[in-house]
Amino acid sequence: MSAQLAALLIGAPDDLRVWIETPSRRNLVICLATIVLGFGSYGLTVGLWRAPTMGFYVALKMPALIFITLACNGLLNGMLALLLGSGLGFRQSILAQLLSFSVAALILGSLAPVLLFMALNAPSPDAPNAGTAHANYMVIHTAIIAYAGVIANGHLARLLVVTTPSKKIAGATLVAWLGGNAFMGAQFSWILRPFFGTPGLEVAFLRADPMRGTFYETIWRSMGVMTGGHPIEGFVAACFGLFLLLIPLLKFFTDPNSIKS
Repeated sequence: MSAQLAALLIGAPDDLRVWIETPSRRNLVICLATIVLGFGSYGLTVGLWRAPTMGFYVALKMPALIFITLACNGLLNGMLALLLGSGLGFRQSILAQLLSFSVAALILGSLAPVLLFMALNAPSPDAPNAGTAHANYMVIHTAIIAYAGVIANGHLARLLVVTTPSKKIAGATLVAWLGGNAFMGAQFSWILRPFFGTPGLEVAFLRADPMRGTFYETIWRSMGVMTGGHPIEGFVAACFGLFLLLIPLLKFFTDPNSIKS
């Protein structure tokens, strides 16, 4: 099993290509177990700040969020891959995205011990500055998840380059998948809230009004709290940070010297 996990982290395109072209039950089980354990351990650290019970809830909901997103977007992303001429079938498209989520799970799971100490040392939910701490906590974890996602999609990009006819098609397929997964994943995370546990509200597995509001409104308000009432500046800074994270992907698709191997 360690060899398979090492192959996922190294992200050698030819090794990953084997995973989707000749899938085995063992590799599928490894991916599923990695997502459950990686996102589960990370989710525990996310909810623990609010209460141990919340940590247990989030440890269950984080992997569920990934599987729900993949299930809802699997058909759409498979169709997009076919329409864009990638040559990937529905099964290969789903397996490729499953590999990407597995890489993200490995990254987040490895960070769980550090984030556990961050949760234990954060201000108490009953502290006077709990609101500010909650906003900071949410934005920091959003950035960490974004970082893991960029690294995971870097692996996915290399895989697409060796399995599609051209870099142009690989890039278009990646952008289409990223857009759908990011939008659906973010909104599903809102429906499955709470993850961080808002101070002053009772600990619960789901909110009584899960369909009210959107994920993006919450992030905007959190940026306003962090920047002292200037969410636009926070949004610009976040976009700049995301651009810096995406530079390796941009270079990968624009560098004429990168080869399909």
